[in-house]
Amino acid sequence: MARERGQKMVAQNKKARHDYAIDDVYEAGMVLMGTEVKSLRMGRASLVDGFVDIERGEAWLHGVHIPEYLNGTWTNHSARRKRKLLLNRVEIDKIERRVNEKGFTVVPLALYFKDGRAKIEIGLGRGKKSWDKRQSIAERTAKREVEQAVGRRLKGMRD
Repeated sequence: MARERGQKMVAQNKKARHDYAIDDVYEAGMVLMGTEVKSLRMGRASLVDGFVDIERGEAWLHGVHIPEYLNGTWTNHSARRKRKLLLNRVEIDKIERRVNEKGFTVVPLALYFKDGRAKIEIGLGRGKKSWDKRQSIAERTAKREVEQAVGRRLKGMRD
């Protein structure tokens, strides 16, 4: 059988980028059961309530919902169990130092398959205030309007 190549997105947490100002992004592997991998390959997962916790020098993913595999038997997994993340010691120590600072948290941003292996992208960031959210929405809207105006100019249309 040919080995998988490329990247296949399973789930994204768009709300995390809206609610947090992400400073650093890390890619981590996950320790999964077979039925979890099969469920992910079907494209079923939710990262909305997820967060990462550092316990005794290990990174753990909590609150991520991977539904039970439909064709699973008694060996099926629990949907919201905590899962171990595979990170380097240096990365774990760096994340732990930053989390111990005031206001930093670690949230999952994306879950995907990379060359056949399940990976999760986690972001280290600070929570945004409501005015930060409004400001980022205004910036995004202004950028979109500028791009539309440039596109109309290139097509020869008037404003």
